[in-house]
Formats: sequence, C-alpha cells, structure tokens
Amino acid sequence: MDINNKDFDRKLVYSLEKKYKKQLWSRFVKGIKEYDLIQEGDRIAVCISGGKDSMLLAVLMQKLCRYSDFPFEVEYIVMDPGYNEQNRRRIEENAEKLHIPIKIFESTIFDTVKGIEQNPCYLCARMRRGHLYSYAQSLGCNKIALGHHFDDVIETILMGMLYGAQVQTMMPRIHSSNFGAMQLIRPLYLVREEDIIAWARYNELEFIRCACRFTENAADDDMLSKRAVVKRLIADMKRDNPNVDINIFRSVENVNLQTIISYHDGDEFHSYRERF
Repeated sequence: MDINNKDFDRKLVYSLEKKYKKQLWSRFVKGIKEYDLIQEGDRIAVCISGGKDSMLLAVLMQKLCRYSDFPFEVEYIVMDPGYNEQNRRRIEENAEKLHIPIKIFESTIFDTVKGIEQNPCYLCARMRRGHLYSYAQSLGCNKIALGHHFDDVIETILMGMLYGAQVQTMMPRIHSSNFGAMQLIRPLYLVREEDIIAWARYNELEFIRCACRFTENAADDDMLSKRAVVKRLIADMKRDNPNVDINIFRSVENVNLQTIISYHDGDEFHSYRERF
C-alpha cells in the first residue's frame, strides 16, 4: 500500500472518529482528565518503540494537540537501541504512513546488555528509560509519555502479588528520580489492548513486537515470560467472571488500610499493631 494513499488516510480517520471512538479516543481522553496528565504549556516527548501501543499513542496525542482546549507541545521520539535493518525500516514507514514526524536517535543498549545473563530485560528497560528522559530533556520537554495500557496495569498488579510478594501498580503519572522536574505519563491507562489490536488490524497496520536480539529469533518468546503467564491467567478467569479485569484494576483504588497487616509509605513502615 502506498504510504500516501488517501484511502488509507480516510480509513484511519474513520477508525478514530467513528468505529473505535468510544474504545480508543474516549478512554484516552478520560484517562488524561481523570489522572491530570497534561497541563497547559507542557512539552511532551511521546516515546515510540515501534509497537502498536506507542504508535497509537502518537496518533492520539497528535490529534489531542490539534484539538485541545489549552496549548501544549509534543515531540515524537524514537530511540534505536540497535534494531536490525528491517525493524528500523518498519518504524520509519509506519511513522510516515501515520504522518508522525518522528525524531530518531541512536544508542548502543542492545550491544551493552547482550552479554548480561541475569535480568538483561530489566537492565535494558532501565537504560532505555534513562536515554529517553535524557533526549527528551535535551529537546526542552518536561514530560515523557509511554504507551502502557489498561492490560499492562492489571498484569503488573498480579505480577507484583504472585512473583514479587507485594501490592503495587503501574502509576498513571510519576516524577523522575534522576532527571529533575521531568515526569512520566501513561495516557493509554484506560485503553484496553484488545481494542488497540482491533484498530491495528482494521487499518491493516503491521508493527514490530519485541525487537530485542534475545527474542527476535525465538519461536514464541511470549510463552516464556511471566507476563504472558499472568495474561493467560486473567483470560481464563474472565471466562467465568467477565469483570475480573476491572475488579483487579479497582482493587488498588479501594485499599482499606484497616485490613492491611502492614504497609510502607516511602521509607516509613507501618503495622496493624499501631492501632492497638
């Protein structure tokens, strides 16, 4: 398909303004308002990995910037940590097809972590985040926006409980601990992954998945990850209880400290024994 095809452009607009408006645009806007993610005068770096989530985020942010009630600015940044030629080209082609004016910068993260045996994915993610913050800051941005969605949030909640022995969630907005006043926001916080997939399929868009050298040649790397196990667990539970995903989400909104054995607020630890 020609990347300048007017038929594609019309279909894309229809998918956002009609077919998937409720599932994507409405939930996107609701999340931004509910969690106060964007303020007047912000300069936000939308971080694009090349996957479906970050590409949709870029499209929605571009539309929001155009029709917002207050002015803010957006940069669309892509870090190339060492993609192979095919993945790099796909990112560039999709960005052009979706009319996203990306800025690409290089890093050597893949080369740095390729010899690491313990937790290479954790190290890679931390390094990616640092590079994104740094580049966004050099562009005059005060926030970076990531493409994590509703399913990422509820999977993180369960992963923390089942594998980390803790109750925590993926927050919609956080302050950077190493980059001054920089903040991280997640505008797709209320958008469901199934709707992102449906949108991508409707527009016949093919995005890269995990482009890491550890997994790009694996037959089914997802089956090996803890997140995939939790994803399947949630899907199995939804067969009996269709609301199980929203219940998981709301569980961290309705924490009753009177029924919690212990908790900590930063470095401050509290126990139920304090009430006796």
